[in-house]
Amino acid sequence: MFELLQSNWSTFLTGFGHTILSSIIALAASLALGTIFALLEVSENKPLRIIASVYIEIFRNIPLLVVTMVFYLVVPMYVVKIDGFTAGTIGLSLYTSAFIAETIRAGINSVGDGQMEGARSNGMTYVQAMRYVILPQAFKAALPPLGNQFINLIKNSSVLSFVAGFDLMYQADTVAFSTYQVIPTYIITGIFYLILTMPLSYYMKHLEKTMKQ
Repeated sequence: MFELLQSNWSTFLTGFGHTILSSIIALAASLALGTIFALLEVSENKPLRIIASVYIEIFRNIPLLVVTMVFYLVVPMYVVKIDGFTAGTIGLSLYTSAFIAETIRAGINSVGDGQMEGARSNGMTYVQAMRYVILPQAFKAALPPLGNQFINLIKNSSVLSFVAGFDLMYQADTVAFSTYQVIPTYIITGIFYLILTMPLSYYMKHLEKTMKQ
């Protein structure tokens, strides 16, 4: 197995780099989108709530692979040409953002109504109260499930392998089919994913304990 890794080191490293890059972009994008749609879900404006609910239900109930294929096949055909990496990252971002939106919405709902009323009575606008009072508490409450979503995002990044995104799984398939060493190849691939997910898991647990103090 070590010889396999050594002889295909650059291939694995390339895939590892693409997986990291896609995960970072998707994490930032899905967190931003998820926060926006969570805020729309709890908005006092009914049309905005409907828009947010439709968005979330669509992307929560369509498989990630289908979302990715739409951006890989349909969008280039009718809108603009994009490569597999971009299509996979966009699909991953939109798909994950729906779950993050629900997580943050639950966090917002866990904050007592008196917090908003108190902030508004002190002269804050709705936006200011949400930004400075409600959201910090909501993120604190939602931290454990958010951590799970981030870890799932990294694992789900393997969807890029279906659209030639040159991620870790795509490169692993290349090595496996060229060397016929299937089991060692995917063991190595699993170790690379653990290198990404395990530190994040421990960090999120540490952050959760720190915020409880």
